[in-house]
Amino acid sequence: MGTETCWRALREGRNGIKRITHFDASGFPCQIAGEIRGFDPLDFVSRKDSRKMGRFIFFALAASEFAMEMSGLKVTPELSTRTGVYVGSGIGGFDIIEREHAKLLKAGPRRVTPFFIPATIVNLASGHVSIRWNAKGPNSATATACTSGAHAVGDSFRLIQNGYADAMICGGAEAAITPMSIAGFGAMRALSTRNDDPAGASRPWDIDRDGFVVGEGAGILVLESLEGALRRDAPIIAEMTGYGQSGDAYHISAPAEDGDGAVRVMRNALDDAGISTVDVDYVNTHGTSTPVGDVIESRAVESLFGDHAKSLAVSSTKSMTGHLLGGAGGLEAGISALAIRDQVAPPTVNLSRPGEGCNLDYVPGVAREMEIGYSLSNSFGFGGTNGALVFRRFNGR
Repeated sequence: MGTETCWRALREGRNGIKRITHFDASGFPCQIAGEIRGFDPLDFVSRKDSRKMGRFIFFALAASEFAMEMSGLKVTPELSTRTGVYVGSGIGGFDIIEREHAKLLKAGPRRVTPFFIPATIVNLASGHVSIRWNAKGPNSATATACTSGAHAVGDSFRLIQNGYADAMICGGAEAAITPMSIAGFGAMRALSTRNDDPAGASRPWDIDRDGFVVGEGAGILVLESLEGALRRDAPIIAEMTGYGQSGDAYHISAPAEDGDGAVRVMRNALDDAGISTVDVDYVNTHGTSTPVGDVIESRAVESLFGDHAKSLAVSSTKSMTGHLLGGAGGLEAGISALAIRDQVAPPTVNLSRPGEGCNLDYVPGVAREMEIGYSLSNSFGFGGTNGALVFRRFNGR
């Protein structure tokens, strides 16, 4: 468990999708998910405090420990008010909502825990992380569906750029492998039902893709002003240089067929970074494994990048992790930065035959060592909310 363990598994193309164990899913159309197995919250919080938190908060705290250890950042009293936290989640404490609702129906209102509200609301991940690290700067959260983590990272980037903070602990967290969540997404027919082949279920761009697989976890980054990082001789993984946002204004759960929102968000991020399309080497896509979404994102990349699209390495790590929903953007931002650090594009697994309209180089099966000067990370969410992040290789100043 931890940053390097996760990154090594992704580079090796290892898949974490298995049959659901969090609850009895035998009667559900989808019975598979990307669960974090062997996770003990007591490795990160006290037993007393654990009663006050939903599982997504545990993940955020654990990931913040990995990020802070890797960064070497020490939040001293002098830095405390200049260090902030911004953690997004699409759903928050779905597990606690379901558990306490069952108590209410069975035993009445007096049996509901007094910690129900603070264990479930989205911004309590940021709240607990800020308390853990004594970070008294900007403290906020996003709940923009599957773009939550990306927006949290991008908004943190803006806070540092605009002088409101010197460092931000930011990203996304989600723990939505619950009966209501799986039933709800299943009712939308959004999930893969390849129950007899869990490892092969998440297959972005493949002709046999049949929906996404829910994953869980968190991705937390430490963003820091360049001046501050250089001053303390920080281990800089990559430099964040651009952030874009856009809205589809089209449909509650499907992107426009021409990929207009995706094209604009990528263009906005590249413009913000001050670079051209030909400067980008690797794209970590939204790539969820849905029949409609994958082909629209591919078309959007082709539309924006033109002839250069043929030279891009374009992969979906959701083929291995499943879709972390609001946590995906934080995780994939970190992956995009690590790809630059190690000069390797992680693969898309389970891609046997690209489907119609899927014409890019998806790095099938095996990670690829290559020169990566700039990487782009895409996140798209229900309601037509989009975010894109740009990272570049740091060559010193």
